[in-house]
Amino acid sequence: MRKLIFGLVFAVLPALGLAAGGAIPLDHIETDHTNKESLQRGVALFTNYCMGCHSMEYARYKRVADDLEIPVDLYEENLIFTGAKIGELMKNSMSKDMAAEWFGAPPPDLTLETRLRGESWVYSYLRGFYKDETRPLGVNNVVFPNVGMPHVMVDLQGLCSVQPNVGVEASVEPLSGNINNGELCSQYESEGSMSEAEFSQAMYDLTNFMSYMADPVRVERERLGIFVLIFVAIFFVFAYLLNREYWKDVH
Repeated sequence: MRKLIFGLVFAVLPALGLAAGGAIPLDHIETDHTNKESLQRGVALFTNYCMGCHSMEYARYKRVADDLEIPVDLYEENLIFTGAKIGELMKNSMSKDMAAEWFGAPPPDLTLETRLRGESWVYSYLRGFYKDETRPLGVNNVVFPNVGMPHVMVDLQGLCSVQPNVGVEASVEPLSGNINNGELCSQYESEGSMSEAEFSQAMYDLTNFMSYMADPVRVERERLGIFVLIFVAIFFVFAYLLNREYWKDVH
């Protein structure tokens, strides 16, 4: 009995740790790996804005092209800039020594980032940059305080001059009807090429792609899981009938 109690305690501890790590307000999302259009837009964003510094070296270009239904020649022409072959791992051309010298530490590989941080964390982080002249790169992040990464998508979003309303629900004043916190950023230092809704959709697409990269077999696993549950249900009927047949003469 004591061993069972200890086992339950140790099984619950990781969940408690995750709950304790969720104190930062986040904008929650549900990713969809069956939305190929979203994933295609996401891989384009990742290649153009993230892969200059970050790699996904636990995945191969060919697997991504096949899963996302992108023709191989089109993928090679538009989404591989390092001279790599379609069957190679998704590495970037920046050496880790140079990256450590420039940024203080090499930018992490992002293959499993959504498994580590969570999809909602990544989505909120991408939308959480704002101007902060006290930081070396001139920006900070509401989800990752004192971040060491520049706001690489400033040309899309623009630069928020105040902290964005990440993880804050909009509210309506009952007397005036004014909406509080309805916008992600209430004041911009500079404008971007996208509207707020367009940028949020783009960051969803990017997060959706990163979620797929962290678990590329999720759709297949969930499909097979349905058949497994159906098999277990059918098997249970036969097992029950067989058990009743064995024990019917036992009094």
